Amino acid sequence: MDSAVPPSVTALSEFYREEFLKHHRCLQEQREYYSAHAINRAEAALLKIIAEVDRLSEDANADQVVSELLREFDVVTGLSGWSDPCKVH
Repeated sequence: MDSAVPPSVTALSEFYREEFLKHHRCLQEQREYYSAHAINRAEAALLKIIAEVDRLSEDANADQVVSELLREFDVVTGLSGWSDPCKVH
């Protein structure tokens, strides 16, 4: 870990990374409903963002940028509408 990066940025980037990984897992669950081309493009975009999440987290407007990206992926994956069946009472 780079000591020049504040711990808050590292924690933030890990949080963001996990959110994008959730969308990636959700996309994988829906693979049969989309064309291979659509899945490949969405997956490539997600993997690119995940690879850049540390750099994104250091930007002054990281919250706005990442929030917008997550909203755009939510349109595709519908993750916000999913619920964990283990948590339903």
